[in-house]
Amino acid sequence: MSSASSGPIVLIGAGNMGGAMLSGWLKSGVAGSSIVVIDPGPSEQMMKTINDAGVTHVTSAHAGLTAGVLFLAVKPQVMDAVLPPVKGTVGSETVVVSVAAGKTLLFLEKHLGEAAMVRAMPNTPAMVGRGVTGAFANARVTDAQREHVHSLLRVSGPVEWVPTEADIDAVTALSGSGPAYVFYLVECMAEAGRKLGLQADLAMRLARETVAGAGELLHQSPDDASRLRQNVTSPGGTTAAALSVLMAEDAMQPLFDKALAAARKRAEELAG
Repeated sequence: MSSASSGPIVLIGAGNMGGAMLSGWLKSGVAGSSIVVIDPGPSEQMMKTINDAGVTHVTSAHAGLTAGVLFLAVKPQVMDAVLPPVKGTVGSETVVVSVAAGKTLLFLEKHLGEAAMVRAMPNTPAMVGRGVTGAFANARVTDAQREHVHSLLRVSGPVEWVPTEADIDAVTALSGSGPAYVFYLVECMAEAGRKLGLQADLAMRLARETVAGAGELLHQSPDDASRLRQNVTSPGGTTAAALSVLMAEDAMQPLFDKALAAARKRAEELAG
């Protein structure tokens, strides 16, 4: 993978998500010399990654630095403070990529001016190369820029482009926040197992490995989720008994409908 000829990849923020992206870029063959990290205090481990790869690290943007890709990987609540000092890095050929939940293109333009921009919503499994990212590009993004951004986001898992910016709030509700729903499912399964008489730590190990294994099967199998579910469900068996409860009219589906609607509403509120 090569970087854009118009300038370096400038990464603002090398925390969990930014650090995961940086590590992925380096592993996929992006030259460290083509990356600039702007972060006032990366972790010791991240500094080692930066130094070993020959990545340039600065604590603030310096005059004359123009990004090919400006990658914003900071928390939404610090964006107001972070963006003004980096406005000078946005040139006529720069594409800006933001992974901050709820921060709209209008918000970014207010601070950085009109530019080619992409809003992306990765999720935390990106930290182990197993994330999925929803992305939206504005009309100023060229085909070449989109292809380059896709290759940078792809290092942590599949990238799904959506047709409208509003769709990003739904992506946030489904896959952005989704890992937490799965982790909570593990907690619920383990607690139910404990109530059936299993030792708590054993119940947690069984629940954890069951969900992790089911996820891996889903990842590797060409079959869709409903087919995989049916494969496990013998008519009149134990799985069917459990599913008769989970798939009741007032059970999991309406609960998830309500939960994702609440998450999308919150994403819209964060956008102001």
